[in-house]
Amino acid sequence: QVQLVESGGGLVQAGGSLRLSCVTSQRIFTADPYAMGWFRQAPGKEREREFVAAIYWMSGHTYVADSVKGRVTISRDKVNYRVYLQMNDLRPEDTAVYYCATGADHLSPVETRYPYWGQGTQVTVSS
Repeated sequence: QVQLVESGGGLVQAGGSLRLSCVTSQRIFTADPYAMGWFRQAPGKEREREFVAAIYWMSGHTYVADSVKGRVTISRDKVNYRVYLQMNDLRPEDTAVYYCATGADHLSPVETRYPYWGQGTQVTVSS
């Protein structure tokens, strides 16, 4: 069982930046490709997690949702087993719980492709 722990969320003013971090308990990556992703769940949308970005663990190749492209960067640190989500020019509509997910076999925007999830970190953007 892979465990994921997110951190870095908080309250920020519109136009500000945050860097979210996700550390994985996984140490051996036998599958290639192997993808990790970030999703978010906005208030009032409890049944829906919106795809934000994904990255291949080995190659570092990324896929970013059009809705955040240009403001969001995903990266990974293979030494410290972390995936980061750098978010700039934050807007009130970015307010959500952000989840880290892993285990997909490609850079999928579909949450059901990821079998392992963290508990989430809250991001609140004030206007």
